[in-house]
This record gives sequence, structure tokens and C-alpha cells, in this order.
Amino acid sequence: MKKFIYAFLLLTGTALFYSCGDSQKNEELVDEEHTPSIDSKKVAFSAQNVFNTLPDKELVLSLIEKNNLEYNPDFLNDPNLVTKYNIEFFKAINLGIYGSDLTISSTFDQTQESMVFLKCVNVLAGNLGVNAAFDQRMFDRIQSNDNNKDSVLQIITESFKKVDEILKNNNRPGTSAIILAGCWIEGLYVSCQMAQVVSAESIFKTILSQKESLHNLLALLESVELKENELFLVKDLRELHKIYEVAETSTSYDKAAIAGISQKISDLRKNVVSATS
Repeated sequence: MKKFIYAFLLLTGTALFYSCGDSQKNEELVDEEHTPSIDSKKVAFSAQNVFNTLPDKELVLSLIEKNNLEYNPDFLNDPNLVTKYNIEFFKAINLGIYGSDLTISSTFDQTQESMVFLKCVNVLAGNLGVNAAFDQRMFDRIQSNDNNKDSVLQIITESFKKVDEILKNNNRPGTSAIILAGCWIEGLYVSCQMAQVVSAESIFKTILSQKESLHNLLALLESVELKENELFLVKDLRELHKIYEVAETSTSYDKAAIAGISQKISDLRKNVVSATS
């Protein structure tokens, strides 16, 4: 899938880069058995840490050149599910997921699908009270730049930055953090799906290298105040972190090495897109 990994991981990086602002540490997250060793004071408020631990552009482009990849819309979230999200948590996390899907479809010149995902993003943004970030001007800019993938990606990134600004100004950093988690989850999920098809050692290595970005994402989520019915997200990501600790000891780079990671992220992603926990 030419440019697939690039679009997907780049969106994850740029979305996480814009950060979710200062907030009080969530004191409810105290399950020591599943808690990674994280110094939240050092990393909790810096999304830059997550961005820095994602694969760089040169590595991703190298992966693209070495693998014969094709666009597969089945990896993306079903647009028909957008009306199912009627709780703020699921609206936020799926806004991040659909944002990733929007970038992927745009990168592959899937104009019609891109507009469908853009509508999904607009619906959820409106439901969350941040539709100002996806106004008619933004739609017009995307349409006028539909032949320039870099410009479209930049427009989408700017819009998500605006979402973050609106949420922080309204004292809703938790919602912003959940959107970021949606971007990250979709990124890892699609990468694992691709790895099952392509079965390339370089892709397996890239997936296994995401333990540190997960570590920093957890710190971000643990620095915001989540509701009790939202804590499963952190719990599941902690469990994924434990799986990474085992997987990184693997001496081979194949499907078996990422089997646990792939299963866990697939289960989590299924829960959040189906609006179950």
C-alpha cells in the first residue's frame, strides 16, 4: 500500500504532537499490578515525547519502498457507525480514529471515501462542541487541494490542533487526550493488520519499537481526569504495555513476535469502535 504506513503513522505523530494540556493527575488509576514504571511528572504533559518516539519519516519511507503495499478500506472504521457514538468518550476516541482514516483515504486519492470520513469527523466534532475546527472553509480548502496530499494532511492536522485548543480553552483536556489515544490506537491497529498481509520483517520491527510511544501515551492519559467508565482504556493500554515487555525479548521478527500485540490492540479497537467496554 504505497504511502499507507507513512500517512497512518505520520497522522498519529502529528496528532499526538499537538498535546493535551495541563491537568491534574488522575489519582484513580492505581492498579499497581498493571502499571508500567512511568514518571508522570517528567513526561505526562509533553506530547512531544510521544512524537519523538514514533518512527521518523525516513524510516517509514524506507519501509514503503521495500514493500509492495495496497490500500485496503476494510482496515478502516465503518462510517455507518458514526451515529452509534452517543457518549462523549466514544465520540472523542472515534473522532481520533476517523481522523486517521480520513488521512489514509486522502493519501490514496480516495476522494469519495475521504469526503465520507470527513463527514464522520464533522459529525463527531459537532457533537463534542468543536465543529468550529471543521467549518466550511476547511472543507473548501481540502477540496481545492485534493491533488496535493501534503497540503491535505497539513489542513487536517491544523484542524485537529484547533480541536485541541478549543477543548483546552474549555477546560476539557481529558477529551483531548482521548482523541489522541484514538489516533494512536488506529495507527497501531492498521499497522498490525498490514503486517499480517505483507509479513515483512521491517514492519514487525517498527511495530515492536512502539513500546516507548505507548509508555508516553499512558503518561498523558494518566495525567488527565477520566471518568470511571473510561478507565478501561488505560487498563487495556497498561496490559498492552505488559505484552510489549514480553514481545521485545523476541529474537525473531515475524507474525509470532507481534501476535500478542496484534490481538490486544484488535480487541481494544473493536471495543471502542463498537462502543462497548
